Amino acid sequence: MSMKKILLLSVAIFIFLGAQAGNKIKCYFNKPVDTSVSHGVNAIYLNNCVADTLAAYIGRAKYSVDICMYDFEKYFSYNISTLDTVFAPKVAAAIDTAYAHGLKVRFIYDSSNANTGLSLLDTGIHTMGSPQGSNYTIMHNKFVIIDAESPNQEDPIVWTGCLNWYYEQWNWDYNNVIIFQDSALAGAYTAEFNMMWGDTGINKNWSTSKFGQYKTDLGMHTFHIDGNLVELYFSPSDNTDSHIQSTIQSATKDLYFGEYTFTEHNDANDIVSKYLSGLTVYGINDSYSDGYYPTEQFQTSLGSHFKVYNESTDTLYHNKMLIVNPSDTCGDPKVLTGSHNWSVSANNENDENTVIVHNDTIANLYLQYFKASFDNLPGSTLVAPPYNCNPNATSVSSVNSFKDNAFIYPNPSTGNIFICYELQAVQNVSVDIYNLVGQKVTTVLDNTIQAAGRHSCNYTLSIPGIYFVRVIAGGETFTHRVLISDK
Repeated sequence: MSMKKILLLSVAIFIFLGAQAGNKIKCYFNKPVDTSVSHGVNAIYLNNCVADTLAAYIGRAKYSVDICMYDFEKYFSYNISTLDTVFAPKVAAAIDTAYAHGLKVRFIYDSSNANTGLSLLDTGIHTMGSPQGSNYTIMHNKFVIIDAESPNQEDPIVWTGCLNWYYEQWNWDYNNVIIFQDSALAGAYTAEFNMMWGDTGINKNWSTSKFGQYKTDLGMHTFHIDGNLVELYFSPSDNTDSHIQSTIQSATKDLYFGEYTFTEHNDANDIVSKYLSGLTVYGINDSYSDGYYPTEQFQTSLGSHFKVYNESTDTLYHNKMLIVNPSDTCGDPKVLTGSHNWSVSANNENDENTVIVHNDTIANLYLQYFKASFDNLPGSTLVAPPYNCNPNATSVSSVNSFKDNAFIYPNPSTGNIFICYELQAVQNVSVDIYNLVGQKVTTVLDNTIQAAGRHSCNYTLSIPGIYFVRVIAGGETFTHRVLISDK
């Protein structure tokens, strides 16, 4: 569908239920899980089926597939080239089928890798390798956006996590995948993709393309999917490590971390402080992090609650995840995951993406995965605290937000939209509208003081395309998309 046929409408409805993830957030693991700590929903181990699952999602695309992948290889190790006769070709075939059916297909990859898997794709598919040179580092993202431009807001999908596309990553290395069905989140990922691509269309534009240190913060960080708060941060523009630290600091009962590269001192100090204050804390680092301060600090301070994965020279503990308060529904259970290793280069230089999902079911699913991985390593077993509600903790669900009663109408619209919300107290309000590449189209309200009660403002968008409305009130931010069609 032409970009001129669709426009996104930003709707602001914030309802945090926290009890279930619903049907619009799914997570999968490529290693076994331990359902003995399940709270009623069992985690799913995709035994050699991650590539099949990805191919199935791509196969259901109707309008577009945008891929941002650090490394896509036909095979990685010389001794398993005969084994990867299914996985990479299966994913490539799904991409080719989408392209053959006339869908808009774009592919960004890190050009410091061979990316031999690209040779499996139709040569007509538009691809873009990240720039190389002294001012650039790596494009380390791993995400797929499906149908972000669909007029049906139930269609858009984001697939992300920490998994690269080659045989060891599909099946041998420890990885997790998380999938979102949400038009606003897909729009935010698309805006980041377009900033690197340099254009909203099928053809890349090097003159406007931005990678690494040249990218800007697009300001789209909070979303509400099936009633669950989801945060999104891209590196290096969004100071992601500060959000990692705040997530660690939010722990009130238990905390679990699993990292491939862990070199950030402040993150390590915050984790140890939580352990010393009496919280249940467990961690795994890959042996790649041996010799760095965090691993040495954890071995000294956490003792048997910390393990180093060094079981095989052929496999990696490749996760970049944090689980907070899975045993305390009142303590805002959450999971942080994505492509971002906990390192200075990930925070300050590389192109990365990180999501934080506030939901007790998702947190418990990741705990099932983490416990199986931890217990599989030599040494002590993980003992999670009793599952209950800590009445001394502050629940996100108890926060009365202006977004509870916010909405934008009509949807779809031919241009004129009304932005409505309710304030619980006198607050400063800002309302801005952005296009799909993150450029501000207009400011509707600029830090305007408004009284408690219901408010409405309107604006007319005359050019079809993809837009976002961002509302900030009392320190809270909500961004969502709106659809405006041609007249």
